[in-house]
Amino acid sequence: MMREDLHVVVERDPSVRGVLEAALHPALTALWTHRVAHRLHRRGLRITAKVLSRWARRVTSTEIHPGAVLGRRVFIDHGAAVVIGETCTVGDDVTIYHQVTLGAVGWWSDNERPEGARRHPVVGKGVILGTNATVLGPVTVGDHAVIGAQALVNKDVPAGARVLAPTAVVKHVGRRPELMEDVFATIASAGSW
Repeated sequence: MMREDLHVVVERDPSVRGVLEAALHPALTALWTHRVAHRLHRRGLRITAKVLSRWARRVTSTEIHPGAVLGRRVFIDHGAAVVIGETCTVGDDVTIYHQVTLGAVGWWSDNERPEGARRHPVVGKGVILGTNATVLGPVTVGDHAVIGAQALVNKDVPAGARVLAPTAVVKHVGRRPELMEDVFATIASAGSW
């Protein structure tokens, strides 16, 4: 699995020229540390798992709760300010750009849920989560969906769907405001806009 993680960095990050360089990718450190912490967490060694997770967060700025389940070939590009909550499940071949939150709604709602209930999202296979996307609560993002940059998701997303944040408005002096052309929705990757 670690070998797959290493090769996915080479495949999906055009700035990385080989496996030796990929091994230095900061999000890979967070992912590998999580894989170890998750095993410890499942075995009941919660404190040790949390210490490892805290170390990874301090080193990489990526916070992955040891209880979260991450699939194979998950690629976290950059890693800065990524947060993945305790009951979150992320499928295989998912791409997560920086500043993505896969979080809970909040204690005021989550404390009312039954013991052991899911509080965080389930992200299907092949999903792309764009920069600063936020997915909150026990929602499901279907396989191969795209959650665009800056989008806020708090309801289920069907497989193959695109969830895009509103396009910026351009205000010209002396003229009516207009929407910028939405070419990014069709030609740019979710993480680059």
